[in-house]
Amino acid sequence: MKLPSRVKLVDVGPRDGLQNEKAQVPAAVKIELVHRLQDAGLTEIEVTSYVSPKWVPQMADNAEVMAGIKRKPGVRYSVLTPNIKGFEAAIAPPRELWPDEIVVFGAASEAFSQKNINCSIAESIERFRPVVEAAREKGIYVRGAMSCTVGCPYEGEIAPERVGMLAGLMKGIGVQHVGVADTIGVGTPLKVQRALDATLAHFDLNDVSGHFHDTYGQALGNTLASLQMGVWQFDTSVAGLGGCPFAKGATGNVATEDVVYLLHGMGIETGIDLDKLIDAGKFISDFLGRKPNSRAATALLNKRAN
Repeated sequence: MKLPSRVKLVDVGPRDGLQNEKAQVPAAVKIELVHRLQDAGLTEIEVTSYVSPKWVPQMADNAEVMAGIKRKPGVRYSVLTPNIKGFEAAIAPPRELWPDEIVVFGAASEAFSQKNINCSIAESIERFRPVVEAAREKGIYVRGAMSCTVGCPYEGEIAPERVGMLAGLMKGIGVQHVGVADTIGVGTPLKVQRALDATLAHFDLNDVSGHFHDTYGQALGNTLASLQMGVWQFDTSVAGLGGCPFAKGATGNVATEDVVYLLHGMGIETGIDLDKLIDAGKFISDFLGRKPNSRAATALLNKRAN
């Protein structure tokens, strides 16, 4: 078994992690969080989303946040643009404020697609087609997020064939990279490997990443199972920001700190300074008035205190 020698993490905390926070987080705090993440060595940061503020009020300050970031060479800043209106808003400012990458998302579950974005999987792909074309025409990289690849809150277990179908549809409209997401955190290692296998029938290994939620405490096991297949890119969220809306009180995104601790312990390079990352997580957790949802951060902060 040959594990990757280096892993790239995309921190989705500023976007996916904060989007469901009820109390508004000021743009200045979001900007500071991005700055702290890039200073810790993150080279991929999902900053915000261009969606209707009616549906996601937390992201209404998207333009202000993108304009406020002091960009660091070598860092890629991505935003979610679920439709052409969102994409046009993302590129409305001067070019230097454009995102380097956009993210579109589809579900491997028909029921989840209907409940989440009010359309079928096929309709969602057609909605993304002009977004992908417009982005690629302007030299903006396109990543696709594939949700509910192992389980759905409405349909239950998802067959790998459904994942393969979605990956094929994404490939067909020009998406360059896909993330295999266990949106509700029900996945276990073999199920995740089957979903990855189905995706790898359509995308090269270098164009596939894992996005695991820790609802049932399986995210690190699923990360290890993915590493064993050669997957070397993952989405994580600083301080474990972001709950799971379908499991009350459950954790959502796996904490970046926990994944970095795992990888460094295995001798795998990330380019990330764990101490600075923990400081970034503590900064946003202090603002939100709670402790970081990361076991590694909790242990190392306690060690510092002693």
